[in-house]
Amino acid sequence: MSFDVVVVGGGLVGASQALCLAEAGMTVALVEAGRLGGDWQEDRVDPRVSAITPASQALFASLGVWSAMVERRVSPYQYMTVWEAEGTGRISFAADALGMPALGHIVENGVILAALAERLHDHPAVTLFEQCTPQAVSRDAGETTVVLTDGRQPSGRVVVAADGANSTLRELAGIRRREFATGQRAIVTTVHHRHDHRASARQCFLPTGPLAFLPLALEGGRQYSSIVWSCHADEAWRLMALDDAAFSAALAEAFELPADDIVAIETRHDFPLVQHHARRYVADGIVLVGDAAHRLHPLAGQGVNLGLLDVAVLTEELERARRRGAPLSDERVLARYTRRRRGDNAAMLMLMDAFRVGFGSRLPVVRLLRNRGLSLADAGGPLKDLMMRQAMGERSDLPARLRRYWPV
Repeated sequence: MSFDVVVVGGGLVGASQALCLAEAGMTVALVEAGRLGGDWQEDRVDPRVSAITPASQALFASLGVWSAMVERRVSPYQYMTVWEAEGTGRISFAADALGMPALGHIVENGVILAALAERLHDHPAVTLFEQCTPQAVSRDAGETTVVLTDGRQPSGRVVVAADGANSTLRELAGIRRREFATGQRAIVTTVHHRHDHRASARQCFLPTGPLAFLPLALEGGRQYSSIVWSCHADEAWRLMALDDAAFSAALAEAFELPADDIVAIETRHDFPLVQHHARRYVADGIVLVGDAAHRLHPLAGQGVNLGLLDVAVLTEELERARRRGAPLSDERVLARYTRRRRGDNAAMLMLMDAFRVGFGSRLPVVRLLRNRGLSLADAGGPLKDLMMRQAMGERSDLPARLRRYWPV
């Protein structure tokens, strides 16, 4: 029951981490509370989607799973428009202006999980521990043992906590976090509308929070979008209580669509929006990645992409340690992972909170400044280019595997 690495959590980030380490030649135990891969079905649209950046696409391509996602269903978008509902501020981006085939892809979470699970189930370096969770951890002789609820006890030189925002492993490691309540909830669903979305991601900043239409390429045309409507809790509960017709009318009005544009709407789901950041990423051989380490507002769709950058950087640092013959759990090795990721994640957390607060303000001077700022940024120049390249996942210290598979 001894492995190079034990990964706890089989979601998008955890499954990617396990496969990335296995592809790098390490033995991996993957612990998942349920059944790995979920139950994605071709005839049903998963309400939870992710806006996958080119950096994340490169990671999936390097793992040999991007083609499997494309075979199932991915939705590229070439354009993005963001505007202020109570003003004239607007900024637009186009993939061809950056020399890219797409700004990103909207992909159902179920599609990603199904493709990852397919590879993990067949990988000789991966051992699955399904339908169990950690209940205790101990450290001895350079290895950390995870005691599972079914009695099994896999151990590894490094244990990766990828078990989400409410990480059990983070709590067992005694790592505290700073939490930032937003007071908002996000409503997600899929809508069928009359007009072609033209492969464009659109987001409108309303006084109550941002509303995003994310284009889906479903069979039958380009008239489907996944929506993420973030708003104050009272407003979210009011919207969730409406019947489909009333909700569709509210959605069309908020997004300035023709009254008859929304043809049909799928089941709605809502969840609270809470940002947090772990005070440490490493403790006694346990390393945090993804939502276990940081969680931010979904207004820019960066959450899972930051987690996947964690995956790529941690794998790169562990690979370097193996090549040098250093222990995987060496404090200096794990400290380099922290240095490379914590600052980037913290900066994105602060930026998203600044957007949330700034665009939620009703003060006339703030409204004037944000409208002027959007218009100035849209005028072009280095700032606009930098904004989009950062959003696409380009970093100065981008891991080598992502550079090799960068989409062109």
